Amino acid sequence: MNCDIRVTLDYAVPEQMTLLLQLRAMTDPYQIVTSEDFSVPDHCNWRDTPGEEGIGNRVWMNIGERLVLHYAASVTVSRPVADLATLPATPLFQLNAPDIKYLMASRYCAASGFEDLLDSFGHLTGGARVVAMADWIRTNIAYDNSASTAETTAQDTFDDRRGVCRDHAHLLISLCRCSAIPARIASVYSPDVTPPDFHAVAEVFLDGAWHLVDPSGMTTADRMVVTGVGRDAADVSFLTSFGNVLLNHQAVLVSEV
Repeated sequence: MNCDIRVTLDYAVPEQMTLLLQLRAMTDPYQIVTSEDFSVPDHCNWRDTPGEEGIGNRVWMNIGERLVLHYAASVTVSRPVADLATLPATPLFQLNAPDIKYLMASRYCAASGFEDLLDSFGHLTGGARVVAMADWIRTNIAYDNSASTAETTAQDTFDDRRGVCRDHAHLLISLCRCSAIPARIASVYSPDVTPPDFHAVAEVFLDGAWHLVDPSGMTTADRMVVTGVGRDAADVSFLTSFGNVLLNHQAVLVSEV
């Protein structure tokens, strides 16, 4: 898949502060950025820093005036879609240090609980279990753009039976962690996301490798452009402000070409 990405951020910044941005597409063997333009205001200082696990790039920015940022990229994605249901779980004793933390609880994702639901998947293991849990989320958790706040956890989403993409991802991550399957969040772009926006999916560790899965059902791994990964949404937010900012305008457009 070849796709073009266009992002515009326009925020009022009432005082001098530091921002952390994560919206640039990464390059890896399955995802090649063929062109990129990152346009920032002349009055700000900024620098790149690697994302979590060295995946993608974050941008530190010091700014004291209005932020108007434009990002454009052309990306070629050749990522295969694995048949998750056939993949075995990785034995826990084979996990390496960077992967162990994705078994543990994080800000939005528990690593215990959900016993009654998990009992219904009791006969399944590995990728078959992940697929069944993702299907349950897709069927039982409504996609509702008004349902979530910055404080919504996986447990809240399970209780309310509704949420946005990050909530669907958080719930699958929690269910996987409760099943002793390492899982993390991935921030992505995709031309399939409606309405167009930043998108969050889960990534699960099966058969010794990480695999993307979208429990909202909007897109598939071969149609995702990854920008970063982390324990949960707190690690991959497109904009983290260390102070109060005010949204003026924001637009994300992703198109297949």
